[in-house]
Amino acid sequence: MINIDLDIDMLRCFSEVAKTGSFTKAGENIGLTQSGVSVKIRRLEERLSSQIFNRTSKSLSLTHEGEILLDYAGRILAVHDEAVSRLTQPKASGELRVGLIDYFLPEILPVLLSKFRKQYPNIHLKIHTDIGIHLIPLFEKGELDLVVAGKDSYHGKSRILIQEPLVWVVGKDTDISFQKTIPLVLLPQPCAFRKIATDGLNHMKQKWDLQFTGTSITSIQAAVQAGLGLSILPQGALKEGLKRAPVHLNLPELPMYSIGLIIDEQKENDARDVFISYLEAEISTLK
Repeated sequence: MINIDLDIDMLRCFSEVAKTGSFTKAGENIGLTQSGVSVKIRRLEERLSSQIFNRTSKSLSLTHEGEILLDYAGRILAVHDEAVSRLTQPKASGELRVGLIDYFLPEILPVLLSKFRKQYPNIHLKIHTDIGIHLIPLFEKGELDLVVAGKDSYHGKSRILIQEPLVWVVGKDTDISFQKTIPLVLLPQPCAFRKIATDGLNHMKQKWDLQFTGTSITSIQAAVQAGLGLSILPQGALKEGLKRAPVHLNLPELPMYSIGLIIDEQKENDARDVFISYLEAEISTLK
C-alpha cells in the first residue's frame, strides 16, 4: 500500500470550505484566492483518489467521503494546533489561583490537572472548588486569577468553555407522580438553577415547596438521590442513583447551560494564559 500524507494546509483549507460552504469565503478566512483554494481542494482529492465535494453552479455539499474526512480533519487540526501552541508558548512560571465549580469535568479533571503539572512544572496551581456564587466574589476581590463557572453566575465578560443541556432530575427510585406540590432540592440564592426552576414553575402556576437547600452540587445530588425532591442539574452532573424526571410530570422546558471562563483581561498573567490554552485544547478533544 502506498503511504499518503495529508498536508495540514490542505486539511485546513478543506475544513474552512466545509464550514463556510464557499471557496471564496474560505479563501478570505485563510488568506487565499478562490483559485488557490480550488487548487488545494483538487490536490487533496487527487491525493485521496476521492471526490470530497459535490459541486454545482448553485451549491456545494460534502460527499460521503467528504463527511468522513471532515471528522478526521477536525481531530487532526485540533491535535496539530495544540502541539504547536504548547511548544511555542513562553515558558511561564509562578503561582496560579484557579476557581473551579465543583461539577466541572469530575471524571477527567484529576487527569487534566496531573498532565498540566507535568507539562508546566514551573507553574504552581492552587485550585479552589466551590459553587459559582461563592467563587465569583473571591475573583472580584482579587483572590483568584481565573474562574470556571456558570456563565450566568457572572455579570461581566466571560467566554464560553462548554455548553450542555440542563435537565430536571429525580432519584432513581423516587415517584412524585401524584404530588400536587413539586418538592424541590436547590442551591441558595442567587443560584441561576434555582431561579430557572422556581420561575419556570411559577410561570406554569405549578405549586412547589423547597425541601432542601444544598451547599454544593454534591449535596444536591445526594438529597435528590435520597428522594427529597426534584432539582435542575447540568446533564454532565447526572450520576448513579439519579435519572431524568419523567416526561408526564410536564415540567418547564430548560435552556442550555454555559460554563464560562472568567478572567480579568486587563491584567497580564502568562501562567493564566498558558493554563487557559491548555484547558481549551483538552476540552476540544472531548467534543
